[in-house]
Amino acid sequence: MQEFEQKILEQYDIEVSSTRKVRGAVLCETNKGLFLLKEITTSEKRIPALCELYTRLYEQGYHRIDYVVTNRNGEYISALDNGDRYILKKCFAGRECDIKKTREIFEAAGNLAKLHIIMRYELEHGIPEGTKTDEKYRRHNRELKKVRQFTRKVVPKGEFEFAFLKQFDQMYQWAEAAVEELERSDYEKLYAEEMKKFGMIHGEYNYHNIIMTKEGIATTNFEKFRRDIQVEDLYYFLRKVLEKSGWKIRLGDGMLNAYSAIHPLTEGEMEYLKIRLIYPEKFWKTANSYYCTNKAWISVKNIEKLQTAIRQTEEKKMFLKEVFGFEL
Repeated sequence: MQEFEQKILEQYDIEVSSTRKVRGAVLCETNKGLFLLKEITTSEKRIPALCELYTRLYEQGYHRIDYVVTNRNGEYISALDNGDRYILKKCFAGRECDIKKTREIFEAAGNLAKLHIIMRYELEHGIPEGTKTDEKYRRHNRELKKVRQFTRKVVPKGEFEFAFLKQFDQMYQWAEAAVEELERSDYEKLYAEEMKKFGMIHGEYNYHNIIMTKEGIATTNFEKFRRDIQVEDLYYFLRKVLEKSGWKIRLGDGMLNAYSAIHPLTEGEMEYLKIRLIYPEKFWKTANSYYCTNKAWISVKNIEKLQTAIRQTEEKKMFLKEVFGFEL
């Protein structure tokens, strides 16, 4: 055990038998079960609201969550002398959701629906609302044009620049189509209704944060939760899974059915999901990453991500046509 780990863990009423590093945290085996020690990377002001959310979920019977544990002083945040701050969270023995197992994906979609039913609640500690989607898309589109302007001037051009410029017009057509569909939709009404109902989202609902245990699914890492249209979570989970599976129609349709069987999707929510899926998110994200990093060395992974985003457009096009009846 490292010295900083020991100094933090001594502040808790637990006996630690062993620790080991995991992704972005320290896994602790103790006399009271598994815990995860994490340095605070988000604003400390969000911690009280996060803990209030955990309490709400727990009181509603949703116990398999990585709630934050208080230290001996009854505080959620523990500090070192150098100012570094940490939280200790409950952890679960299990493994990440396997996206190659259809049954687990459907169970995870149903789990999200159950969470959303509970996550309609006015917290005493205020939490921020998400960025409006129309604002987000317009900003993304400006960024895409900026990347195009930059890559046109690059000499000599590499594999990334050639691929980006070759496919830009086609991908930007999808980006503009998403904005146009959003403007014609009832998005503003849907957003207003969600705010009125105090709807909250997990903010990062993906297979890394869905843990399969012997007792059932555990859901972790709510740090990015916020006020937003709840199917934003479903869109994110759907896109992440389908990007890995080649946009299989039956899989995506099954995920929507598994969610809707517990938390029925409205016409407005389905329309919003369609619009979110239309936008070339992966293409924009990869292009923006390229623009914001050192151009002297382009990551092979970035080139692969760009090529994947371009290649999967036809698969996504078929998915949107079959499931949502949308054609560009």
